[in-house]
Amino acid sequence: MPDQRAYAHPAVHHEDRRENWQDWLGDARRARGLSAVTLGWLGAESAIGIWSGLAAHSVALLGWALCSLVEALASLIVIWRFTGARLGSAHAERTAARAVAVSFWLLAPYLVLHVAHDLSQGYRSGTSLVGVVVAAVSLVTMPALGVAKLRVAARLGSPATAGEGVQNLLCAVTAAGVLAGLAFTAIGWWWVDPAVALVLAGVAVHEGRRAWSGHVCHH
Repeated sequence: MPDQRAYAHPAVHHEDRRENWQDWLGDARRARGLSAVTLGWLGAESAIGIWSGLAAHSVALLGWALCSLVEALASLIVIWRFTGARLGSAHAERTAARAVAVSFWLLAPYLVLHVAHDLSQGYRSGTSLVGVVVAAVSLVTMPALGVAKLRVAARLGSPATAGEGVQNLLCAVTAAGVLAGLAFTAIGWWWVDPAVALVLAGVAVHEGRRAWSGHVCHH
């Protein structure tokens, strides 16, 4: 929501308030547009990643694909937040921020359970060329989207947008971990793949707490 201090200060002229509001609306539209672009890519990324992860028995690759689904949910939440009458609503911002936090927490238990299942069944991850290509593309594109969203979030004062941006950065880190895990698996270090998945679960819990508390990163 816009910074209410700009509207409460008696020395601020009407023209200044209007200009600040227009700037805020521009950033809100930018946040919504970034989320829409991200949503389109994540739909394809998650489908390909899940298929590749299941085929290769890679919990890190599968976890990364599921992370993409969680990010898609966060993108939908941000689009909802900055649409229609919710634009200037503090209540909508709090609701969206907590919904993004829950989306983080949906990821962690699945990853832990999937790692435990694969280890108990003796599964070892294989390689997936398609998964490698998609992960490499995300490694390049997600940091740019994440940083852009964090900058917009700081100007908007929007924890929901910040949470989505952090998820994009987390996706890039996870993609790097997936690529590393697949490379190490090729030389026999199979344990790197489930380790990456467990680290991702821990990070998801931590970032969910930050989003729930309304933390906004200022970059």
